Amino acid sequence: MHARVTQLEIDTLRVDVGSAVEVFEREVLPVLREQPGYRGVYVLATPEGKGVLLSLWETAEQAEAGGTRGFYPETLARYVTLFASSPGRERYEVMVVDGRGTGAG
Repeated sequence: MHARVTQLEIDTLRVDVGSAVEVFEREVLPVLREQPGYRGVYVLATPEGKGVLLSLWETAEQAEAGGTRGFYPETLARYVTLFASSPGRERYEVMVVDGRGTGAG
């Protein structure tokens, strides 16, 4: 399994963190679920607007797919006004998974 990590900062002068998360859940998540190899996502945020999206993928190739064209850059372009600066992105191989603590909240 592979993880794609996107670090971002919400422009909280334009939109609050809760509203940005609602947009993600309503508009981005359904399309993300359709991407080949998608296994899930964790969305982490601070009240100040710093955030991390950790998405899980079956293969390294699927984790990289859409990186320079396709889903990822199109999505960033669509929601550019939500960000204080351009998000960063890296890919990792998942080495250890501990299934405890996977519930939300």
